[in-house]
Amino acid sequence: MATKTWKLGEVCKGGVITIETTKTQVKVIAKEWDTSKGFSKGSDQSQAKEWNRLEVSLSDTDAESKADWFLFDLTTSYWAGEIMDWIKTKVEFKSEF
Repeated sequence: MATKTWKLGEVCKGGVITIETTKTQVKVIAKEWDTSKGFSKGSDQSQAKEWNRLEVSLSDTDAESKADWFLFDLTTSYWAGEIMDWIKTKVEFKSEF
């Protein structure tokens, strides 16, 4: 299992995206920036309030597409691509073809 959090601030709905991967699924968790912990990217956002989530099974042929579109809805295409690139280093999506 791998977990990574991106603190993107204004370029992301809520400001924080956490990804959790396992052998069988990917979780994309959108969180609201916890301003009580500070405003800098170095602030601890581990307890930020979750407001949206997508869980996809790696056995689904459209899992990659679902995760990509969910990320694209949360943030810019640049950050959606960066996060998808990280996810692909941790899991293998089932091919659509």
